[in-house]
Amino acid sequence: MIDLGIEKLMVIGAVALIVIGPEKLPRVARTVGTLLGKAQRYVADVKAEVNRSIELEELKKMKDTVESAARDVESSVRTGASEFEKQWSDATDTAGAASEALAAPPSFPEYRNPKKKWRIKQGATPNWYKARNGIRTKALSGAARVARYRPQKFN
Repeated sequence: MIDLGIEKLMVIGAVALIVIGPEKLPRVARTVGTLLGKAQRYVADVKAEVNRSIELEELKKMKDTVESAARDVESSVRTGASEFEKQWSDATDTAGAASEALAAPPSFPEYRNPKKKWRIKQGATPNWYKARNGIRTKALSGAARVARYRPQKFN
């Protein structure tokens, strides 16, 4: 980078003041500042784009390595599965011959649903306890409650 010290900046300022003049110097300084700012933003954008492309290349390489590892695992699983199937078929062939010699497997009774109403949710407190202690077992709607507890009219 350019090495600009205080002395060099003062010389550049004095030359600019003489060449441009004191009336136009602030406007020129603003224009130069905006141009420098745009140049810095452009350089930053280019750097960011280069970094993104480098990261994208790294991600592609990583993706390729992961895919190759997945293919290796898949092939090893397939070979292991084929070996397992071979061993299984050998074991079932020997077990099949032995099971033919044995009697038929025991039969189990058919499942019967208990007489309990399993779709209806029931509390853990038994109804006889609720009846003894005066706890409500059924909910009343608002209209039913009013009809039940409405005072009787005297004629």
